Amino acid sequence: MKLENYAVKVAVVDDHDAIRLGFRGACDEYGLELLGSAATVAELFEVIGDGQPEVVVLDLSLADGSMVEDNVRSLLLLGAQVVIFSIADKQNLIRAALKAGASTLVPKAKSMFELVQAIRLVASGVTVNNLQTTAAIDGDAEFKAANLSPREREVLGLYASGFALKQVAHQLGMKDSTAKEHIDRVRQKYSGVGRSAPTKTELLLRAIEDGIIDEGLL
Repeated sequence: MKLENYAVKVAVVDDHDAIRLGFRGACDEYGLELLGSAATVAELFEVIGDGQPEVVVLDLSLADGSMVEDNVRSLLLLGAQVVIFSIADKQNLIRAALKAGASTLVPKAKSMFELVQAIRLVASGVTVNNLQTTAAIDGDAEFKAANLSPREREVLGLYASGFALKQVAHQLGMKDSTAKEHIDRVRQKYSGVGRSAPTKTELLLRAIEDGIIDEGLL
């Protein structure tokens, strides 16, 4: 199925009527299936009932005073991926959202088309990085490094750059199972700080972001 033809099931949480109405129009125009629209996460749960959105578009700050990290976690428990759609003027809130598990942030200065493209990518399992998410990561050293040990960084560097696990194990003088355990822990650590990397390609992106691999050498 082509990505652009896939009717992703979505919902939106924003306390501005204009944003919710604009998003509804974008869903109609670009073929997304809108399951619900609300001013708060609690209200969204009431609106969608047993509905299961794949992606929820969420503002960083809501009028009910809720914490963005709590909102993100609640939506993840629902089984949805989260795309933050915000003016993106508060780095601390962006970091909190990303740490809690939000997939990406799209500034409200971007077009609805760009928001829809991000939604489709996230729905397909891609974590979308841009200037805003990169700036938030760079502003938090602990978040950026994901607390990888020197050995984990070494294993990740080889594996993400193209080595098979057996080759990594041979290169570092360890068992194949040990190399796999290192990669499993790396994935767990990235997931724990909201930077999930379920595929080898996404591990490569994380390694580049964290300076473990020099992109210019690939």
